[in-house]
Amino acid sequence: MEEKSVLKEALEWGYCIVIAIILALLIRYYIGTPTIVKQPSMFPTLKQDQRLWLNRWGRTTKKMPKRGEIITFEAPSVTFLSDCENPQEPVAVYNKEPKGIFAKFTYYVLEIGKTSYIKRVVGLPGEHIEIKDGKVFVNGDELQEEYLQPGVVTDVSKGVFSDFYVPKDCVFAIGDNRSQSTDCRAFGCIPLEKIESSVAFRFWPFSAFGTVK
Repeated sequence: MEEKSVLKEALEWGYCIVIAIILALLIRYYIGTPTIVKQPSMFPTLKQDQRLWLNRWGRTTKKMPKRGEIITFEAPSVTFLSDCENPQEPVAVYNKEPKGIFAKFTYYVLEIGKTSYIKRVVGLPGEHIEIKDGKVFVNGDELQEEYLQPGVVTDVSKGVFSDFYVPKDCVFAIGDNRSQSTDCRAFGCIPLEKIESSVAFRFWPFSAFGTVK
């Protein structure tokens, strides 16, 4: 009787652990998850080693992000798209999709072997984007970017696309640290299906706790 009781308790604990893991994975994939800033492409808005909470509800509901929103997305397979099929509507290339259920689960849910970028949305579907005179123009009007450091210049030294239209169901996103960011200027616009999350707030360091603009 005692052995059966111990076995029953162990099984119950096992079930609880499995359920907890499943719930954690569901929350992480569909609702939100923490992350660490690893690159300087969004400096000074975001600094390396800062901790952020990412909102993934937008991916779950397939909602298009707003201009100015900071998002994360799956890194394209080609980071410098020198040979683009349609340079007037450049779309990032994703041609290294994992095959098989286990491989997809490991890559998309556990995010093992997956690289993500964090950038700011500046162009929305159908908009005409021009990068000239060190600035970004949307439909002919200069984009007011108060979040940039004084003296920051936006050019195409980090890319090839400077005059184009944002394709349907895509966004044009670039880093605030323009000279140190490899972004849509180099690899094209990001399809909505590849956007993973938006930055909800920063929780570390405590001195910088709060929303990120």
